[in-house]
Amino acid sequence: RGAVQGVGFRPFVYRIATARQLRGWCRNSSQGVVIEVEGERPALESFRMALDRERPPRASIHGSESSWLDAVGLGPFAILDSDTSGEASAVVMPDIALCESCRGELLDPTNRRYRYPFINCTNCGPRYSIVESLPYDRANTSMRGFAMCPDCRREYGDPGDRRFHAEPNACPTCGPQVALWDASGHVIAERDAAMVAVANAVRAGLVVALKGLGGFQLIVDATDDAAVRRLRARKHRDEKPFALMCPDLDCVQSHAVLGDVEARLLTSPEAPIVLVRTRDGAQKVAPSVAPGMHQLGVMLPYTPLHVLLMRDLRRPLVVTSGNLAEEPMCIDERHAVDVLGGIADVFLVHDRPIVRAV
Repeated sequence: RGAVQGVGFRPFVYRIATARQLRGWCRNSSQGVVIEVEGERPALESFRMALDRERPPRASIHGSESSWLDAVGLGPFAILDSDTSGEASAVVMPDIALCESCRGELLDPTNRRYRYPFINCTNCGPRYSIVESLPYDRANTSMRGFAMCPDCRREYGDPGDRRFHAEPNACPTCGPQVALWDASGHVIAERDAAMVAVANAVRAGLVVALKGLGGFQLIVDATDDAAVRRLRARKHRDEKPFALMCPDLDCVQSHAVLGDVEARLLTSPEAPIVLVRTRDGAQKVAPSVAPGMHQLGVMLPYTPLHVLLMRDLRRPLVVTSGNLAEEPMCIDERHAVDVLGGIADVFLVHDRPIVRAV
């Protein structure tokens, strides 16, 4: 029991079991992961130690129960369909920032997922924001409406692939897609053309409403004071500081004092907003970003969609929640057009439903 769903735990169990020539199975349950494994006792002891010592980096075992059974001649080790019986108590992982392996593929022109805004694997991508019920299986997420193409299905079923049982696995052929809408919800551009067009909109000083991982965000060029003030006026946010997204650590360092601790936090899988002290004499962001403050709240791009936008713009952006002051954040694109139509000039949307706001 613990954080053992949505972190590549079952593929990990498969690998350490088959490496020891053990037979049996594992499956997700409503409480965690259940494993039955058969073999010589020294191999089983080694397997049990490896479960905790070698577990995936995002996994956390909060508790476990085990018992010795008589051998019954189990078949080759396999990952079985989930057991949905019993009260749901499994830990649902938060969404995880884009990993370096997926980032490399995202920016590789020879890769089939080049510039695909929804690239993910067992080590990164949406979790909590797409889960509808437990256990954490694709059929219980908002990805169930996207049937995997043969290439994605092959990866999903290959124990040697890092997308082995990656529930949100997708590609440009079979997965979600982006589109750029005007303020009335009419399509301006689709797919990669939408990514190019939204970058041009930011350069032009427009306010963009972007459907992110767990809800809508409002975005403007943080170096354009007129654009930032326009966002403040429309959002009815008079003085409260805005958070910034910077393309990389070098950009952060050009604006703020960045120590080892801050750098480590910014590049962690949690990808938080980190408070940093403004650097004296540094290149300035717009004064209206954080009026009267000597600190900035900064973050790095944590989804492939944000990575692509920041790579095209190469400048700091204001990235703030997509809502009017004191109102909930929007998660549905049609609702966002109704609520944010008076704030945003254009909407970058996608067709993967957000189950809960983050």
